[in-house]
Amino acid sequence: MNGDGSKQRYVSTFRIQIKPPRASSAPENGPGTIDTAVKCTDTGSLSLSSCKRLDPPVFIEPLQDCSVDEGSDITLCGVLKGSQPIKVSWLHNGEVARFGKHSFDGRDASFVVTECLPEDAGAYTCLAENSAGKTSCCAAVFVRDFETICGMHSHVSKIPTSASKSITENGMSPQSPKDERQEFRRSLCTSDTGSDKQSPVSSPREVIPKKRANSGKGPALHFENPPQHLEVKVGQTARVTCFFTGSPPVVSCWIRNKEQIVDGPELRTENTDRSSTLVIAETKPQHTGSYTIAVRDRKSSAQHTLTLSVIERPQPPASSPVISRVSASSLVLSWSGPCYDGGSAVLGYVIEAKKQGHAEPGEWSELTSQCKSTSYRVSSGLQPHKEYRFRVRAYNTVGASEPGPVSPVVRMEQKDLDKPQEEEASQAYNSVTIDSSHKVTDHYNLQEKLGMGKFGLVFKLTHKETGRVCAGKFYKGRRAKEREAARKEIELMNYLHHPKLVQCLAAYDHKPEMVMVMEFIAGGELFERIVDDSFEHTEPASVRYMQQILQGIDYMHQQNILHLDLKPENIVCVDTTGTSIKIIDFGLASRLDGNTPLKVMHGTPEFVAPEVINYEPVCLATDMWSIGVICYILLSGESPFQGNSDAETLALVTAAQWEFDEDSFDEITDEAKNFISSLLNKDTRRRMSCEEALAHPWMAAFDSGDLAATKCLSKEKMKRFLARQKWKKAGKAMLALKRMALLSKGDSSGSPTSPGGDSPLSPEAEHALQSLEQKMQGPPQFTQSLEDQTVAQGSSVRLSCHLTGYPDPEVVWLCGEEPVVESSTVQIEYEEDGHCTLVIAKVGTVDTNVYTCRATNDHGETFCSANLTVQQ
Repeated sequence: MNGDGSKQRYVSTFRIQIKPPRASSAPENGPGTIDTAVKCTDTGSLSLSSCKRLDPPVFIEPLQDCSVDEGSDITLCGVLKGSQPIKVSWLHNGEVARFGKHSFDGRDASFVVTECLPEDAGAYTCLAENSAGKTSCCAAVFVRDFETICGMHSHVSKIPTSASKSITENGMSPQSPKDERQEFRRSLCTSDTGSDKQSPVSSPREVIPKKRANSGKGPALHFENPPQHLEVKVGQTARVTCFFTGSPPVVSCWIRNKEQIVDGPELRTENTDRSSTLVIAETKPQHTGSYTIAVRDRKSSAQHTLTLSVIERPQPPASSPVISRVSASSLVLSWSGPCYDGGSAVLGYVIEAKKQGHAEPGEWSELTSQCKSTSYRVSSGLQPHKEYRFRVRAYNTVGASEPGPVSPVVRMEQKDLDKPQEEEASQAYNSVTIDSSHKVTDHYNLQEKLGMGKFGLVFKLTHKETGRVCAGKFYKGRRAKEREAARKEIELMNYLHHPKLVQCLAAYDHKPEMVMVMEFIAGGELFERIVDDSFEHTEPASVRYMQQILQGIDYMHQQNILHLDLKPENIVCVDTTGTSIKIIDFGLASRLDGNTPLKVMHGTPEFVAPEVINYEPVCLATDMWSIGVICYILLSGESPFQGNSDAETLALVTAAQWEFDEDSFDEITDEAKNFISSLLNKDTRRRMSCEEALAHPWMAAFDSGDLAATKCLSKEKMKRFLARQKWKKAGKAMLALKRMALLSKGDSSGSPTSPGGDSPLSPEAEHALQSLEQKMQGPPQFTQSLEDQTVAQGSSVRLSCHLTGYPDPEVVWLCGEEPVVESSTVQIEYEEDGHCTLVIAKVGTVDTNVYTCRATNDHGETFCSANLTVQQ
């Protein structure tokens, strides 16, 4: 994470080289690719290859659990949808299934095991993957074994490995192990069930150590309702626990940033056979991130990924309050929100004021703590002809920030001198000539800094004679190229005299500095105003905004001038109460020349048209594409082409791949959707012009008052969009963007888990578990010992104990000093959960003895004993 207050960065220009697709128009989900190389002069280089919008695979009909008899066929089927090609693979108990026959026709995926054995039982996972993502589906298969089906007890329950080997060496035709098992079990079915005949492959006194029943019969390792996302306040202790079910012993570990977490003073883990807990002693912002727990038992592996957000108080507002519309008792404050919201959304702002000339403690007084937007009209508590300073705090669920920068001193008027908006709008337009004989400070007082851009800095100015508040764009101007760009913008501004376009009032050239004096627009960005809780956001209101944007751009297009940088930041409100807007920032604007095609290499990736990226000639329709993107965001709060990087965004724009999000556009009228569709058309000849857009039925419905949709639109997605745009430009952009990525992951259908989850273990999880497998190793131990029993003659006896140890211990039972051999009346049961039982049917007095269970593995040997007494 890069949250250490690094310098702000802004994307200004980029250079694009395109390798065109093989075909002029690739079919949907087809193999066509777009190679885009991007160079951003302010943020470094970006590159992209083969980027498309595809649908990830999804199971529309999942696999079904099944139970079959040994010797019959297992058939598993599922139905998939998603962009082709889809790669399908199968796992059995977490391992690649190297048996069976699988098929996939693009929709139906099936897996068939013929003449199955008990070893074929277990968890089957179908993995499906394409370039857009991956998914999986799991089913449990139970196999009723042969002895149960035949209703008999045999004194040989398993085929000894040594016996199988000797048969092959004696000249019989080699068979696969599965064929051998099938043939042997068939022979059992035809044997004499009432005799004690010995197996042809085992002598009467040969004792084969008993192994656990096939582990596939038991449940596969899986997580039990694991957490997906957790929030914890900074400084608190975080305990993140995941519960799971498996076959002990179970080992687990936690992974972050592809590295296994090692116990230390800051982080540690607490593990059992049923759960694992990650403990962070004192959480810090850098602990925010994605964590993966990997678990392994004796049969399989699984992993789960969750996200942790460490939230804290937000940073202070990024700028001091800008003061406008000053009267005798009121004024308007506007400011920029915090660069980082502390990991939890900003809920509001506290505005504080201080009267100048009073220095006693507690001089700052709170005006309000209920401001929900980044502007506020102070209408009480201020006295005429007095001087004040202001500051703002942001707050979230954790608490309030430190105060932001303090505003300059403002002196209240003696009388209310607010000028009505209509009077201001009716002012005459003046053509501007560049003044080379004066400095800007000869005519204007330089006030506080308002912001900065790729050209230089913006300061608040007040005219020395009239007191009019203005904004001054100070160009760097040290190079001839920069000075020429400033002159070009000033020249173009003289052609843009329209009430919906910000006006240039004066210009100065005092080498090396050039200054353009602009109208001061107090209302702030349109999208910032819309999310204000007290501001109505409806579809008819959106029509009104789009109409004003079109009117301003239509006037520009009549002059053959393109804006070429239309985006929400460049649409601002005239004041803090009305709904009139203006278009600003003509630094990239260009005039079309009918004789020379115009190609440009600049713009904002999210809003730039495909022809700009392809370095093709631009036209009036280029601005119309950007208007379509703005309208899409205005109505939904979603961005139609937003990728995970600028390069990915540019590739999506080039492919012109977009759609109406079902949730966001559910209540939007068809006229609005048609309006957007008529603008977001890759073919410039088929895009609406400004004139056509103003005459569109959506606009006509608004003008006639027929637009029925008056329901307020959701502001939550718009707030997230604004937060993302703000974070891109802030010092803590990396930390904030990472948080957004984590939250969006939390909205997905599930986290990677295997088996029974979305994907196999990641390489780092697999590596960590391999290193942990040593933890599973251990000698056999009895967690439950045999108990003495006294029974009546002719009854049945069960002597039971419970074993642990890894690798699985081999078990031999002793009667006195002699090994117990299975027969029609003697059975040994050794289950996958570690329970080991000796069953003797119809006991007689001769069965009275000491019975011992002896368990052995690579790490040692142990035993337990009990007395069996049979009474007549």
